[in-house]
Amino acid sequence: MDAVEISKQQRVEAVASLKRYFEENLDPIGDLPTGQLLNYFLEEIGPIVYNQAIQDAQARLQLVVADLTGDLYAEELQYWPRLEAKRRGRR
Repeated sequence: MDAVEISKQQRVEAVASLKRYFEENLDPIGDLPTGQLLNYFLEEIGPIVYNQAIQDAQARLQLVVADLTGDLYAEELQYWPRLEAKRRGRR
């Protein structure tokens, strides 16, 4: 997998957020270094977050699929038993 890709708008917002973080917590940083830092995060750390998200989604899907029988099981050949039950209810 290559670096995680984000839209142009997300990139603008991420750069602004990083710049603000630096201004409030470290030393001010320019647009170019901030963009390079964002590239680094996306390439180096983005796949870690992405892979964890995939693992979380797989685990959730496995739980859902494992219980399909319980959730979706349909009783078979129930026409006559239901009809008999209705007839008994009328009496």
